[in-house]
Amino acid sequence: MASEVNTVGGRRPLSGRVGLTVLAIVVSVVSVLPVLWMVSAAFKTRSTVTDGNLIPREFTVDNFVYVFTEVPFVRYLWNSFFISVVITAVALLFHSMAAYALARLKFPGREKIFMAIFSTLLVTAPVVLIPLFIVVRQLGMLDSYAGLIIPAIFNAFGIFLLRQFYLGLPKELEEAAVLDGCGHWRVYWNIVLPMSRPILSALAVFFFLANWNAFVWPLVATNDQSLTVVQLGIASFQTQYGSNWNYILAAATVAALPMLALFFAFQRQIVESIKTSGMK
Repeated sequence: MASEVNTVGGRRPLSGRVGLTVLAIVVSVVSVLPVLWMVSAAFKTRSTVTDGNLIPREFTVDNFVYVFTEVPFVRYLWNSFFISVVITAVALLFHSMAAYALARLKFPGREKIFMAIFSTLLVTAPVVLIPLFIVVRQLGMLDSYAGLIIPAIFNAFGIFLLRQFYLGLPKELEEAAVLDGCGHWRVYWNIVLPMSRPILSALAVFFFLANWNAFVWPLVATNDQSLTVVQLGIASFQTQYGSNWNYILAAATVAALPMLALFFAFQRQIVESIKTSGMK
């Protein structure tokens, strides 16, 4: 009987954990393999880029030299970086203020406003692409940084996630500050924002990566080559050099570096923010 109990209580859960570990390893390898292949191919010559080997037989850095000398790729990187940073900073400020008001302040129509904001998550980007283009054109913001930045600031997901996070914060600190004479703005700036650093860090990563990878809206809103973002730059590079995959993959590797760096630097904040701000 003791051996049967040990089998039921010990070996079966252990075998289950082993199975989950093996599954996690397989999924991780499948997910990482395309990235490794892209980086490897970026260091291959044109004749060996499609040979299927993960390790280059002829190692070269000429692909990166070509990317940075033959096309204004630095300008593409700067445009994407500038646009992503500005959108992220402004969006975090406005989203946190809106979420705090929806979570803590009591005013008529608060729940209806929140539901209206939340309902925009059900509308896909292609549905609003043409109306958004018409509005931006009427405002004279096409072919400008404003036309690339302002339409991308609002994001219902950020407001929703921050509101859920604020609903889980203890009210005692805010109530004590109000008793000491602090207004809503001071409570928000001095108490709520410092307590929001984990969720704001995670949202900063989400917003930055989303705008760094933006393709459709910059394609529609700009014709000026000086405003080309990195994803459009890679697309035009592929059109110009359709068979030179070594150059294309080198450019894609450079564009992927900021995304990988941000993910590995803030992966803990991303996981913790999702855990602490779940569906309340």
